[in-house]
Amino acid sequence: QVQLVESGGGLVQTGASLRLSCEASRRAFDFWHMAWFRQAPGKEREFVSAISSLSERIDYADSVKGRFTISRDNAKNTAYLHLNSLRPEDTAVYYCAARAGPYLSRGPYTYWGQGTQVTVSS
Repeated sequence: QVQLVESGGGLVQTGASLRLSCEASRRAFDFWHMAWFRQAPGKEREFVSAISSLSERIDYADSVKGRFTISRDNAKNTAYLHLNSLRPEDTAVYYCAARAGPYLSRGPYTYWGQGTQVTVSS
């Protein structure tokens, strides 16, 4: 029903920046609340950031506050995550997610992308 495609991951050095994108296939993108999660090798998937459908509410995990910025362009059906001052501990597969209904930053989310790999060298 909703397809999410992430892009923008890569291999970077400590301190570098990346911009991740999540493009949704569905029209009326402003109907959906969006979020980013990540999963590092051997660890559980964890919440990173969320943004409400019209950008009124934004939330970040404590581990990324001040370094990551979430945004969205509803005209382009795309959500973004700017990753700054990257650290090796940020290495993970980053997933985009979407939900309808009330804004719940941690979810649950209904739709998930396939993920994009972010690797930060030490």
